[in-house]
Amino acid sequence: MASLNAGKGKLNNSELWAGVAGLVFGTLVIWSGHALKVGSISDPGSGYVLFYTGMLIWILAVVISASAVVEGGRTFAELWAGTRWSKPLTVTVCLAAFSLLLEPVGFIPASIPLLLLLLRAIEPVRWTLALPLAVLVPLGIWWILSRLLLIQLPSGIFHVG
Repeated sequence: MASLNAGKGKLNNSELWAGVAGLVFGTLVIWSGHALKVGSISDPGSGYVLFYTGMLIWILAVVISASAVVEGGRTFAELWAGTRWSKPLTVTVCLAAFSLLLEPVGFIPASIPLLLLLLRAIEPVRWTLALPLAVLVPLGIWWILSRLLLIQLPSGIFHVG
């Protein structure tokens, strides 16, 4: 662990940059809360929760940054070494396709191929389990959302649901 940053510049410390990003984000949240008027504890304004959430983000970012400076941390190369990008990219493409197809095709016809593809491509499940799950899970979710919770889901061109 001691050799993680040995001989390397401190600017290549991924934890330090995460802390800096947290400081920037926390500052923006604080500023947004302040712009919405913070108010007081007895008379909170619309920015009260936002302001103090930003303060919490800022404090945690300072702790992360200080820890990174004192103890060091992994470099960006070490952080991403050995990452397999095929599965996250597959999930991202599947969800993007689902979001594009949801409205025109409908919830059930869009959900069944999505689930089937994810069950077979990400962590392959045998067909005898994947097919019933891909059909029954979207139908069950549709029934709960539309019948029990009375949430209207897109029925699409097939008018299913």
